[in-house]
Amino acid sequence: MAKQPSTNRANRGSSAPQDRAAKIQAVQKATSTGGANKIVIAGIVAILAIVFAVGGVIWNQKSNESDVAAGGNSVPAGASVDGGLVTNASVKLVDGAPTLALYEDFQCPNCKAFEGAFGSAIKEIADSGKAKVSYHILNFLDERGTNQSTMVANGAFCALDQGKFMEFHNAAYAGQYPEGDKVTLDQVSTFATAAGLSGDALKTWQTCVKVGKYTNFIKDTNTAAFKIANFKGTPTVILNGEMLTLSTPEALTKAVTDAAKG
Repeated sequence: MAKQPSTNRANRGSSAPQDRAAKIQAVQKATSTGGANKIVIAGIVAILAIVFAVGGVIWNQKSNESDVAAGGNSVPAGASVDGGLVTNASVKLVDGAPTLALYEDFQCPNCKAFEGAFGSAIKEIADSGKAKVSYHILNFLDERGTNQSTMVANGAFCALDQGKFMEFHNAAYAGQYPEGDKVTLDQVSTFATAAGLSGDALKTWQTCVKVGKYTNFIKDTNTAAFKIANFKGTPTVILNGEMLTLSTPEALTKAVTDAAKG
């Protein structure tokens, strides 16, 4: 009897390529899906990085704003209401060095004139350690209805946060706006730019000034100054507790030298 030809071997031979093709497609699909997952994960990581970066900026801004919202009690680094801001704290003082306290208001035209005449002598005294030099920044001229004294003073202390107090101080007097003028943040920002602040540093400074981080410190310094006997206004120079009347830079240098000897 003739037997029907067996097809089992043929069938096994023909299914092998199909099985391999199916496996290849499965691997391709898995690889394709994995690549997509990697792309999705990378995208999520990138988005999270942006969120955290933006969140950090917002947090810093809120931190500055909270200084005022919590009562504005921020005190400039190295400063105190009674002791002022010592600008040569890193300088080794000579033996018996006196304290030279300078009281100024950034809106005061006479303060600008004083800095123009005595600024170089004061810098030499500070840099050489002949005296401990402290600045007391007031805002009493704003009592006439302006904002210039307080905003520029905030600008100086916000610049101090970035190591630029004297640079800002000098720029503010060089470009001083007329007494009685109200000023904008953009106007005061020109002093910060002249002091060397730019980019993110300038933005940080602007946020600091905008929220008035040091306003209460400035007000308290102003109040304390007018409690000093015979204090009338700015500029005022006090050497070891004695109010000076000065005519020349040389007279100031001599007074400081004599105070160190005595």
